[in-house]
Amino acid sequence: MKAELSIWSLFVNASLIVQMIMLLLASISIGSWWVIAKKYMVLEAAKNAIDQFEDDFWSGIDLASLYARIQRQGEEVRGMEAIFLAGFQEFLRLRSQPTVDPESVVSGAQRAMRATGSRELDELDMYLPLLATAGSTSPYIGLFGTVWGIMNAFIALGATQQATLAQVAPGIAEALIATAMGLFAAIPAVIAYNRYAHDVDRLANRYETFMEEFSNILQRQSYSLRRG
Repeated sequence: MKAELSIWSLFVNASLIVQMIMLLLASISIGSWWVIAKKYMVLEAAKNAIDQFEDDFWSGIDLASLYARIQRQGEEVRGMEAIFLAGFQEFLRLRSQPTVDPESVVSGAQRAMRATGSRELDELDMYLPLLATAGSTSPYIGLFGTVWGIMNAFIALGATQQATLAQVAPGIAEALIATAMGLFAAIPAVIAYNRYAHDVDRLANRYETFMEEFSNILQRQSYSLRRG
């Protein structure tokens, strides 16, 4: 009986619809774990990059030297470094124009930083909607497989004169496996989505805080240079 009710035998003997649902849920689960692993590496790298940049930025280093060093990295610049690069680059460009007042210089740098910050957050948010979709839809897909399996079990039961547990058990087990697979795909996706969404919000707050602090620094430099 154990061999007959193994997961593989139940999958092989399941109806085509239930087999397709199981394969779909397996694909969703594999895709979710790929996204979970990828986003973990991306977010950990972003956290480490922020920590390293803040250590450099608040170490007292000359902003022009920091700007030149980051600029040499080219397309590899990401996260807070990209925000700093965009803001300081716009600050230098507007400051070189004699007709631009200090407030316009700072506001221009702020706009450049916010635009870059939005792009960086879009990168961090990438694939997170897939986890949300997998977490919200997988149980319903599994439930559909459950309903279909139970329906087939009762149809087969109605065609027999005498019902036995051996006749009902495969169909019920088939239905329950679809439910289990739906939960197996959904639970990790929901947990990971909530965790990563929280991490992205924390990174967004750190970006916002840095932009405010850096804007104050640029404002002081802009007014001091104008007075000088």
